[in-house]
Amino acid sequence: MPVVLDPDAAAVYKAFQEAGRPAYETLTAPEARAYYSQARFATNPDAPELARVAPLAIPAPHGVIPARLYVPKEPRQRDGLSPALVFFHGGGWVIGDLDSHDVVCRQLAVEGALIVISIDYRLAPEHKFPAAAEDAVAATQWVAGNARELGIDASRLSIGGDSAGGNLTAVVALAARDAGGPALAGQVLIYPATDFAMTHGSHSEPETSVLLTHSVIRWFRDHYLNSAADIHDWRASPARAQSLARLPPAYVLTAGADPLRDEGDEYADRLRQAGVPVTTKHYPGQFHGFFTMGKLLAKANVAVGEIGAWLKGLG
Repeated sequence: MPVVLDPDAAAVYKAFQEAGRPAYETLTAPEARAYYSQARFATNPDAPELARVAPLAIPAPHGVIPARLYVPKEPRQRDGLSPALVFFHGGGWVIGDLDSHDVVCRQLAVEGALIVISIDYRLAPEHKFPAAAEDAVAATQWVAGNARELGIDASRLSIGGDSAGGNLTAVVALAARDAGGPALAGQVLIYPATDFAMTHGSHSEPETSVLLTHSVIRWFRDHYLNSAADIHDWRASPARAQSLARLPPAYVLTAGADPLRDEGDEYADRLRQAGVPVTTKHYPGQFHGFFTMGKLLAKANVAVGEIGAWLKGLG
């Protein structure tokens, strides 16, 4: 598929190339995390002010899962309780943390007029699959079980995330369905990774190897998975689930210059075929990762606003 970057996306890509930043696959995981963490200062927009931001410690079998609570100044309340979004950050299951997605979580809280809880799940390679998936499921269950204490209306609880976080979102939706709860109002899949087989056409097109290159995807995969056998496990590749029926309404965002484009499109199509209400949004001139770059890319802020509006539409 021919891809032409939007002018601002092309300028950002050119700047990244000229900066001479080392490719993540040439670094250790801690080194890659440091580079990713520093990049946010150049790409994240100004953080909107909220009524409250507070740390959370979610109990888990291995100890605690760090999280962060975001409460906007004007949440949509019903009987004193607000809708909420449990958010899983991107970063290939290897990089990223609460700080890397702090601004976008604040933006979502404001645009959606809801509480956001960002989850700092365990990262690979220190914690291989299925650690991240287990943390995402456990954290969502805990939020649902403690909703009232958190000021959350459990009947209006949604989940979402970008890239690896989109993968975890899809996994949590499937796990909740199969476990009989918690009930979820919606799922936001922002350029999600859905199939580790990586055989879709967009994984081999030269035009999609922008920032998230084909080689760095394999680096992320090899850090996260234990072996090729994990590819077939739906907790790694949610597209491998036997059925996508009875899942919550979905918002699926894809980008043109993204190796994950085609698997995101296919997952949205399969959700529709399974009877799930699906809203799709495609940004043909943007690359993977643009969603958090609102300081440099106007479409990033448009995307946050549209997702916020969709979340409002859930009730």
